[in-house]
Amino acid sequence: MELTLKKPIIFFDLETTGVDVVKDRIVEIGYIKVYPNGTEESKCIRINPECHIPEQASEIHHITDADVASCPTFKQAAKELAEVFKGCDLGGCNSLKFDLPLLAEEFARAEVDIDLKKAKMIDVQNIFYKMEPRTLVAAYKFYCQKNLDEAHAADADIRATYEVLKAQLDRYPEELRNDVAMLSDFSAHSKFADFAGHIVYDDSGAEVFNFGKYKGQRVVDVYKKDSGYFGWLLQADFPLYTKKVLSEIKLRSTSF
Repeated sequence: MELTLKKPIIFFDLETTGVDVVKDRIVEIGYIKVYPNGTEESKCIRINPECHIPEQASEIHHITDADVASCPTFKQAAKELAEVFKGCDLGGCNSLKFDLPLLAEEFARAEVDIDLKKAKMIDVQNIFYKMEPRTLVAAYKFYCQKNLDEAHAADADIRATYEVLKAQLDRYPEELRNDVAMLSDFSAHSKFADFAGHIVYDDSGAEVFNFGKYKGQRVVDVYKKDSGYFGWLLQADFPLYTKKVLSEIKLRSTSF
């Protein structure tokens, strides 16, 4: 089943130096941009992370320091990528937990202003885990009857991700609607205010801490009663996008 789209959607995948959203960097980004009329654009870009790629990471994605030595840094590629992603919905596999937070962090480090929170995000792994808890390789075999021979190559993974989603629509016509908003809601774990999941929305739409001693309490209330804790968070080793969300809440609360 082909996707019903109201605006373009980008399926993307990252290969990185590690799995720490704050400290690690992108070494490759691949994407397929699908337009409402069905046409596609795809690209895979190697990125110089400006740091050593650990051997453990290279063993997974087969990208070494030498492979990216002459490639652009993310800061050099950021504006072009932002134009590609601007106004699009997003799709990926395990992207809500890792790829999307790290991409937002890289844009923040590059000081490129792009509001990825406006995008609907479909995570086919979350759909898969709700329906058939397995891995992307198994999902590709299960839904598409194909072997993913080049797993952990960004271009192969994103193509498999896109095909898995279309096959999921065919397999679960009663549970899934061919609608990006519905698929985004269905594949989400929680309604995060930031990408790292440190701040979530409660049932009324207010931002609530999802960690620490004030877990479950509204961010605005914590700011009013313990501004020192709030200040510590802004100085601590947290993702830049999380700090941006906290700063926006602080600014909003002091404007009344």
